[in-house]
Parts: sequence; C-alpha cells; structure tokens
Amino acid sequence: MNPKKIFLEKVKQKGGWVNAHSHLDRAYTLTKKNFKYSYFPLKKKWYLVDEMKYLATEEEIYIRMEKALEYFLMQGTQALCSFIDVDEIIEDRALKAAKKLKNNYGNSIRICFANQVLKGVLDKKSKYWFDQSIEFVDIIGGLPATDPGKEDEHIDVLFQTAKKKGKILHVHVDQFNTSEEKETEKLAKKTIEHGMQGKVVAIHSVSLAAHDRDYRYKIYKLMRKAGLMVISCPIAWIDHTRSERLTPSHNSITPVDEMVPEGIIVAFGTDNICDIYKPFSDGNLWIELRVMLEACHYYDIDHLVKISTINGLKVLGLLEK
Repeated sequence: MNPKKIFLEKVKQKGGWVNAHSHLDRAYTLTKKNFKYSYFPLKKKWYLVDEMKYLATEEEIYIRMEKALEYFLMQGTQALCSFIDVDEIIEDRALKAAKKLKNNYGNSIRICFANQVLKGVLDKKSKYWFDQSIEFVDIIGGLPATDPGKEDEHIDVLFQTAKKKGKILHVHVDQFNTSEEKETEKLAKKTIEHGMQGKVVAIHSVSLAAHDRDYRYKIYKLMRKAGLMVISCPIAWIDHTRSERLTPSHNSITPVDEMVPEGIIVAFGTDNICDIYKPFSDGNLWIELRVMLEACHYYDIDHLVKISTINGLKVLGLLEK
C-alpha cells in the first residue's frame, strides 16, 4: 500500500488542491537584511513588515504574487485564497496587484482575495483603507488582536460589513497557543449573535489544543451550532517556542483530529511563504498536509482529501455546504 499515491490520486480526481489561506503579496520578501526578524514574536512581526510594505511597488508585489501562484498551479491547485495587506503603509498597491493577478489568471485557477487588517479596523486611517478594499475582496478578513482591548468592537465591524455586503468572513483567532486565549469561542458566539451561521471561518484556532478536554469539546459543540468552519495552517504554527505553561500535552496545530469527527468543516492552507514569518516555507502543499497529518496523528485518507479539496471550496464560498 502506498497511502501518499492513493491520496494524491484522490485529490486529482476531486479537481486538485485548494489552498484556503495564504499571503501571496508577502511571498518571497525574505532578504539577508530582514532575515533576523524571523526570530521575533508574531506581534512584533506585524509591524516589522512595514519597512518592506512601504518600499514595495505595485509591480514588485505583482511579480511576487505571480511567482507564488505559478508554483501552486504547477502543483495542480484548483482554487486559492490570499489575504492582501490594506492599510496606510501599503495603501492600494497590493490591491492593484491583486486585481491584475485575478485578471491574468482568473481563467486558470479560482482566486479569492480577503483583506488583511494588520492595523486593525477601528482607527480612522485603518478603517479608511479597510473600507477601500471592501468592494474588491471576495471575503472580509479580520484580526481582532490588532485592536487590543477592543476585540469585540473589531469583530462587530467585521460582521456588520460582511452582512451589509453579503460576503463571508475569515477571522484570525487563537494564534498564540495558550489557554488564556478563547477567541474561537468568542467568534462562534458572535456568529450566532449576528445571525451568520455557516458563513464564518476561524483561521488557525491553535490555542484550542492548549485547553483541557472538557473545554475543547464544549467549544466544538458551540462551533457546530454556529456553523463555524476552520482553516488549519500547520507549518505556520508548528514552530511555536517552548514555554513553562502547564497545559494538556499537544502540538501547536489546529486539533483537526478532534474537529473532523465532531462534524466541523476543516480546510487547510500554506499561510506565509519565504518571508519573515516563515523563512523556510516554500508553499509545498503535500509537505503542508504531511505536517498536519503527522502532528495530529490523523491518517483517514478520505477525510484528508476532503480537507485538501472539497472543504477548501466550502470555506471559500465556492461550494455549497
């Protein structure tokens, strides 16, 4: 038996890979100068990318995005979602590059874009650029931690915008692998509160694995009620550093092995490629999946195929659930 061969053949039969989460506009921005930033904590990296964003031209951004997209096409990718930075640093340059990419490759691959709001959505300048991106993006993106102390307000703005524009919502939550984080729970409750069941996706939800079993399964039940879907980006989070916190034994990866049997729709993505976030990541989808299945000890081939194909289409709003 060759499980890899069986898996890849089944993925091909389903139309090819679906990369449900990436950041093509930052791909291949790693340099000798900024490589040292790779060691910094995530929240510092949110600001350390400003230098690169400020200097980037629309053409440079487009060339990077095209290079990354071509690699995914070589792997047999049928659909892909990329977040693109929209703020006062990058202004509309990444948006324009994304529009050009979609025009040039829209017939070769199904491309969805979401707005990455590294400056939040509550500050006047940040809200301006958030608003400027709304008409173009297919998916409303969010990152509540960028508005510290006002996470609920951040999430409410996302939901109000998504409902008004009739778009689905992808929100980065529970990224720091600690039991103090309960953002997935908050997002599920907000989904129900705003009546957007089945139209919201939690990106990462890594910290769920740091909680005790009773809490985890309570949240899975809540997620089912909210129709909350999940995207796992294994390589992006396997590198979490050791800490002295006492938690259940776990990997710093979305607990896919528990979520799938609980009826939660799980997809996966590559996240960052060759930048200060993930300097060694090259966007290889098989390696991405391999890290996930090994870390979660999850070997159900048919469900792994769904995660890699059909579920990806579902979380991108390209296939009815």
